[in-house]
Amino acid sequence: MPERGEEFNDAVIATIEAIPCGEISTYGEIAQESGYPGAARAVGNLLRTVPGLPWWRVITSTGRLVPDKEVEHARLLRAEGISVMRGKVTMRGRV
Repeated sequence: MPERGEEFNDAVIATIEAIPCGEISTYGEIAQESGYPGAARAVGNLLRTVPGLPWWRVITSTGRLVPDKEVEHARLLRAEGISVMRGKVTMRGRV
């Protein structure tokens, strides 16, 4: 796993901020697109510490929502037109 330095943080934040409204990405996709393949867990850790990021647009590779925030996560996703059923994202056949 890469060191969570400022370069990593900046790359991941930029990638997350670029997710358009009504779109989703996985932690792994964000890590890959940021130039840090394999750092999905570090992406999740960063999301928990940086306020103001659209965290609800990020899901697990299986489409699962954030544990202990499923209700809020589903509400925010649905507000953007993303289908959620039984605690998982069902948008565009991704799950």
